[in-house]
Amino acid sequence: MNNRNVTGYVSSIQSLGTVDGPGVRFVAFMQGCNLRCGCCHNPETWEMSGGTEYTPQELYEKAVRFRSYFGKDGGVTLSGGEPILQTEFCAEFFRLCRENGINTCLDTSGSILNEDIKKLLSYTDRVLLDIKYTDNEMYEKYAGCKMEAPLKFLAYLNENKIPTTLRQVIIPTLNDNKENAEKLAEIIKSNPCIDKTELLPFKKLCIPKYEKLGLEFRFKDFSSAVNEDIEKILKNVSSVDENGEKITNELTKTFFKDINSDPYTVSLVPQKSVTVDGITYIEALQFVDKYEIETARIIVATRE
Repeated sequence: MNNRNVTGYVSSIQSLGTVDGPGVRFVAFMQGCNLRCGCCHNPETWEMSGGTEYTPQELYEKAVRFRSYFGKDGGVTLSGGEPILQTEFCAEFFRLCRENGINTCLDTSGSILNEDIKKLLSYTDRVLLDIKYTDNEMYEKYAGCKMEAPLKFLAYLNENKIPTTLRQVIIPTLNDNKENAEKLAEIIKSNPCIDKTELLPFKKLCIPKYEKLGLEFRFKDFSSAVNEDIEKILKNVSSVDENGEKITNELTKTFFKDINSDPYTVSLVPQKSVTVDGITYIEALQFVDKYEIETARIIVATRE
C-alpha cells in the first residue's frame, strides 16, 4: 500500500498541549494499545476499534493550523494508546511534519521494535520513553510486557542518538524507593541519549473514565503520590561517569496539578473575548480544546 493513502485512528486531540514534549504542542492520542498498565489514564484508547479516521495529510493539515503557537521548542506529539501500533500512518504523518519544519515527538512504551518502527524513528526528533518499572516482575504484572522490550528500544535510540526523555510514574509502595531510583540512575548513565528525566506523580483523576467504560481501575487502592514522594526519588537519582563527574541529566518534578490548586487566570483573545478565573492550568487547556478555540492567543497568568 502507498503509505500516503494509509489511514489511522485517533482517539482524541489536544490542540495546545504543554505536557507531552517540549514547548506548546499539537498532541494526537492514537487509538489502540498492546499493554494494560495499572496506572493508565487513557483506557478509552485501549481497543483498536474506535476513534476518528484520518489520513496523514488530514491530520497534518489540522496540526499546521496551530503552528504559530509552537514557537522554537514546540511541535507535534503522537501519544496514545500506543502510536507504534499504527506505525505506517505515524511515519507518514511525521514525514510531512519534518518536511515542513515541524518538530516531531513520539510518546511510547517502547514495547515493540521492528523495521517499520525504525523507519518511524527516522522521522522522529524526540522520544518520550516510559520506563515504567526497573523490575521485570513488576513490568509483567502491572504493564504486560517484559522489561527487556523497552530496554532494547532504548538501546536503539541510544545507538542512533535520538534525543530521549525518560519518564516514570512514581507510585507509592511500588517504585518510590531507593532501589528503583538507583536502577533508574544506572539506565540514565548507560544511555547518553537520555537528556531529560520526568518523574510523574501517580494520580487517580482517571477513575471517572473507568467507571464510564465499566472497567476496573486496578490501582484504585494505591495512594496518589505527593511532592515528598518525588523529592525522595530525586535525592536518590544521581549518577557519575567513569571519571567521577556528576552526569548533568535534567531531572524534572512534573506538571500534574491537583484539580483544586494552583489557580490561573486565562484570557483568550481576539477571537473569543473571555476570561476565566480560578482554574488550574490543565483545566485552562481543556477549556480551549472544548470550545475549539483555534486562532485565539492564550495568556496564562497566576492569580495574586
